[in-house]
Parts: sequence; C-alpha cells; structure tokens
Amino acid sequence: MDQFDQSILTALAEDGRMSITDLAARIGLSKSPTQARLRRLEAIGVIMGYRALLDPISLGLDHVAFVEVRLTDTREAALKAFNAAVQNIPQIEQAHMIAGNFDYLLKVRTRDMAQYRAFLGDVVSTLPHVAATSTFVAMEAVKEVMLPGIE
Repeated sequence: MDQFDQSILTALAEDGRMSITDLAARIGLSKSPTQARLRRLEAIGVIMGYRALLDPISLGLDHVAFVEVRLTDTREAALKAFNAAVQNIPQIEQAHMIAGNFDYLLKVRTRDMAQYRAFLGDVVSTLPHVAATSTFVAMEAVKEVMLPGIE
C-alpha cells in the first residue's frame, strides 16, 4: 500500500459516505484511478465494508464491561466452539483470545448493571467450556476509534 491507498483509508474512516469525486479531490488523483484503488482495497479485504457508526449512549447502551473468561478446555475443538458461540451475540462487541492468565477478553455492552448481571448469568456463563469469569466495568470511554496510519 502506498501513500494514496493510506489517504483513501484515512478519508473513508472519517467519512464513509464520501463520493468518489470528493475522495479523488481529497487524495489528489483523478476519479478513475481513485475508483480502481478503492475497488482493489475492497477486493483484497483491507476495506471490509461500510456501516453507520451508531452512538451507543444515545441508544441507552452506556454500560460497558470487560470480561475475562477462563475455559475448562483449551484444545482446538473447545476454542472453535467458544469462538462460534460468541459470533451472534449482539451484546458482545468484541472477543479476543488472550495469551495470559485467562483465555478470552470480551467487551460487553448493555443498558445497565442489572441487565449486565442477567446477561452474565444467562448467556456468558452458558457459553461452551466456560469455567470462570472476572468482570471489569468501564467508567468512561477515552478512545474507541480505529483509524488508518498504524503500520
């Protein structure tokens, strides 16, 4: 990826609805090469898609908890079962396998502590191979944006 590709990614990360004409003007190329670069970035999977960025606070989802999860089994079949189980649970915004004293770190978003507590007991604790959890409640989001430029 060259500087033009980086500029495309930066511009679209800031405004995913930008027109090709505006994008081309911003990065300093004509429309056709800009469009070709954009299509290539989409085809190779650097740009995975386009979405609306929703404000969770406006939606009443201002309770964020990070959950350490320890599994009873960490063989490949157990990891695959856990990974598959978390995919379609909307309250789990992120799930990361961790190299450390626990196996996964989940970012969970709910309306409040009561809803989180029910979610922990009814959903997280019933995921495949869960042995134990530890919860850390976020008091404030300081940064939650992923912009290009990290190399």
